[in-house]
Amino acid sequence: MATASSSASTDPKLDLIKQIRTHEVAIAELSNLSPSRTVYQRNGHLFFRTTIQKAKSSEEKQFDLAKAKLEKLNSQ
Repeated sequence: MATASSSASTDPKLDLIKQIRTHEVAIAELSNLSPSRTVYQRNGHLFFRTTIQKAKSSEEKQFDLAKAKLEKLNSQ
């Protein structure tokens, strides 16, 4: 059973689907924050203070990239 779980974690499609779900959740959470809320965005190993709009647009960009990669994998 250990081989089944290790092979599932190395599946690029599964990893992309997880990334897409993570970005969807982050976008939804950012959309529901009050405008006065402080937001920190991760950049490497550090977190930087930013606006909700900038964090949301960054998540949407990453979401679009992951979705495009998944579509490319599905078309092969």
